[in-house]
Amino acid sequence: MTAELVVFVTMGAVAAVTAAAVVISKNAVHAVIYLVINLFAIAVLYLALSAQLVAFLQILIYAGAIMVLFLFTVMMLNMTGAIEMTDDKLSKQKPLALMLGLLLIAEVVVGAVGLLNQPSAVAIGEGFGSAKEVGNRLFFGYLLPFEITSILLLAAIVGSVVLARRKDDD
Repeated sequence: MTAELVVFVTMGAVAAVTAAAVVISKNAVHAVIYLVINLFAIAVLYLALSAQLVAFLQILIYAGAIMVLFLFTVMMLNMTGAIEMTDDKLSKQKPLALMLGLLLIAEVVVGAVGLLNQPSAVAIGEGFGSAKEVGNRLFFGYLLPFEITSILLLAAIVGSVVLARRKDDD
């Protein structure tokens, strides 16, 4: 087995186990920490695919900013009693959830076996995932959607500032 395959299998297993731990965990703070570990494992998978920019953005944006925000929100809300309150409401849905979960696992196994039986792998182009390649695709191939997205984000920021200002003035 090559080193790349060992890294891929190891990080894939870490990602799968921590994803399951996020769902199973009864403590919200532990679930957030498991999710951060999951996001780091996925970033390593991106590095194994030579997508350095995507891996960096995965760590910087998701594991860094968003998950810290989630962690502070969970700690501020003190969600320790939230699971006990909703446990009775979800008991009727557990058989359906178990069936759908087993169906998903079966689908993943069938897909993985199908991928393993393929004779050749897809070749990745030179510079795949690099900052230069992503920039070229973003600014030359998708310039209009990029600009529309920036205008929508600017409108959302201005709207949130206006709404926050009105609350303070009242």
